Amino acid sequence: MNYRRLGRSGLQVSELSLGSWVTYHNQVDENAAKEMMAAAFDAGVNFFDNAEAYAGGKSEALMGAAIRALKWPRLNYVVSTKFFWGLDREGAGANRRDTLNRKYLLQAIDGSLQRFGLDFIDLVYCHRPDPHTPIEETVWAMSDMITRGKALYWGTSEWSAADIRAAWDIAERHHLHKPVMEQPQYHLFNRKRVEEEYARLYEDIGLGLTTWSPLASGLLTGKYKAGIPADSRGAMKGMGFLEKSLTDEAKNAAVAQLEGVAADLGCQVAQLAIAWAAKNPHVSTVITGASRLGQLQSNLGACDVISKLTPEVMARIDEITRPLAT
Repeated sequence: MNYRRLGRSGLQVSELSLGSWVTYHNQVDENAAKEMMAAAFDAGVNFFDNAEAYAGGKSEALMGAAIRALKWPRLNYVVSTKFFWGLDREGAGANRRDTLNRKYLLQAIDGSLQRFGLDFIDLVYCHRPDPHTPIEETVWAMSDMITRGKALYWGTSEWSAADIRAAWDIAERHHLHKPVMEQPQYHLFNRKRVEEEYARLYEDIGLGLTTWSPLASGLLTGKYKAGIPADSRGAMKGMGFLEKSLTDEAKNAAVAQLEGVAADLGCQVAQLAIAWAAKNPHVSTVITGASRLGQLQSNLGACDVISKLTPEVMARIDEITRPLAT
């Protein structure tokens, strides 16, 4: 496993990391989480991604329980969480969800710390932009979170380049803790934000990326070519919004062509897709997900594929996928 600096910060994260979206609590219990986190850690993974909203807070609690059981030294792993959606999706009351105001943020971090059972979170993200709260208020709250020792670094997820730059400029002007990283979706069919919109930010402010969905929610595994299998993520309750993209005929045809490229490299198409995302020098880490140990181990095999992605191989991949990418 190789390690990369998180943007311009001094923090080093493993080039592949393990996330908990969808799987933890829904598909993975504490024992399975502990088993997979231990296997990932043994393979060199040091970054474990989470969010307040995942499974309504239960994902953070499950990951925290696994960390306590594994008894890792605190310096040896990096944990993240994200704020915006809140926990009270059905209940009434303002300032409880879909916001990045100061009141919500400074109470949300306390809830996450309690669920994790940790004294601080390494990375905290604003999970989505909030058009109703001034960016300056959000920047001050996130900076205060770090000043108070409850988090070490902060960043954004799925923010526009303009908003990220605005937040950075506010922090620079007031000598506050600046946003260090962004967590965007990035895969072979979703490229433009990472490769075009954010292009200036890498050099101008040293933005780091912790990208998610390298397999396009499973499309890039090839298992959706004949429809949605009953035991797949696409068939899970609440995941119906993925059906259209997972059953896209043109993209599934492209995946079939990618299988030929993967075969020439002696790897699986999923490993090829993960390695492709990690090949981007602006990506600090690629967040992978797994619902079982074998799947995790297969995903981590992508580390051995990165060096095989020569300019010629990358050109072949581009020819197949770029016409379908957004």
